[in-house]
Amino acid sequence: MSEPLRLGLAGLGTVGTGIVRIVQENAACLAARAGRPIEIGAISARSRSRDRGVDLSRYAWEDDPVALARRDDIDLVIEVIGGEDGPAKATATAAINAGKHFVTANKAMLARHGQALAEAAEARGVALRFEAAVAGGIPVVKSLIEGLAANRITRVMGVMNGTCNYILTEMERTGAPYAQVLEAAQKLGYAEADPSFDVGGVDAAQKLALLAAAAFGTRVDYEGMTVEGIERVSIADIEHAAELGYRIKLLGVARLTPRGLETRTQPCLVPSTSPIGTLEGVTNMVVLEGDFAGRIVMSGPGAGEGPTASAIMGDVVDIARGLIFPPFGQPAASLCHAPRAGTSGEAAYYLRFALADRPGVLARIAAALGESGVSIDRMRQGAHPGTTAPVLIVTHRCGRPALDRAVSVIETLDVCHDVPVVLRIEDV
Repeated sequence: MSEPLRLGLAGLGTVGTGIVRIVQENAACLAARAGRPIEIGAISARSRSRDRGVDLSRYAWEDDPVALARRDDIDLVIEVIGGEDGPAKATATAAINAGKHFVTANKAMLARHGQALAEAAEARGVALRFEAAVAGGIPVVKSLIEGLAANRITRVMGVMNGTCNYILTEMERTGAPYAQVLEAAQKLGYAEADPSFDVGGVDAAQKLALLAAAAFGTRVDYEGMTVEGIERVSIADIEHAAELGYRIKLLGVARLTPRGLETRTQPCLVPSTSPIGTLEGVTNMVVLEGDFAGRIVMSGPGAGEGPTASAIMGDVVDIARGLIFPPFGQPAASLCHAPRAGTSGEAAYYLRFALADRPGVLARIAAALGESGVSIDRMRQGAHPGTTAPVLIVTHRCGRPALDRAVSVIETLDVCHDVPVVLRIEDV
């Protein structure tokens, strides 16, 4: 049998431990599919003595992950340390410079340094793979780069953060407000003590930045994205959306337009009967649209020990088979600098205003919208106990700049008693 592929594992948290379990428990399966044994040669983590529930006694140990990356008896380095810089970035650079293949689950690092790392890996003739960095166990990167290679991708869209989807699902199910559901999610381990990375849309945006590069042949441009979180989504908006036939999801959307690359992560209304609209709990879903393949919908667990470790080892098996190709599907030097299109595409919007309940108010709102070229599809006033009434408006398709102009005018009116809520209605 061929020589084994020897792994260096940097990081022994939940995912790192899952990798050890797969290598130990599925050794025969891995060897049969890869055509050669796959073995862990050395490990690096912050604590050597901590009990992780797996036998580590047979592996060499390095306190410094950079030293691990430079070992002569290692062929491939797996990085599950995390963080966009620091030890993770140093380990990636050391591994690639030493001629080692590199597999990572680190979306933050690749969102910032993906182009440079891809160029370095290609120059050294080694693989850089990152399936586990996007949507956990869903093989979306592989689908884009390999399965849909014959297609011109027209749109990438999905729910890519399980924490946000859980919170929005539970708000709808229980009627509890955002803060209460977030606290419950933290107790269950679905949300971190500092949840801003998830609920602020950053996690999903970093994933989308990587998918956009693979889908459209563009350089990773996280800084050019529109990023909004779910912090301002209220139970009232969820209930009103349901009455209109929609559900609210934190949606990532990327598409290449005549004006440039549009990439955004923001809460949107989607039809409740659509695949994304039926998505529950911590599950992720990614939709890929190609000119010949049509629409491909994939869903599954977006995080956790098993799914993420599985995705990492899928990359490892490919490398063991000898499948070495550019990280983003084409040579990094050929990836283009796409102009940033912002949110240029037209869409319908859901608007909620808190307005004074007196004659003539709705006419003033309609006039402000009309003067900016925004027409109203549906309008209704919600039930209210006092002198301020919630007014819901669904617009016809319009450009976001025109809508923003109208909303800015409405905010200055003496009849507007709160910051308006503006949510895009996405065609899914």
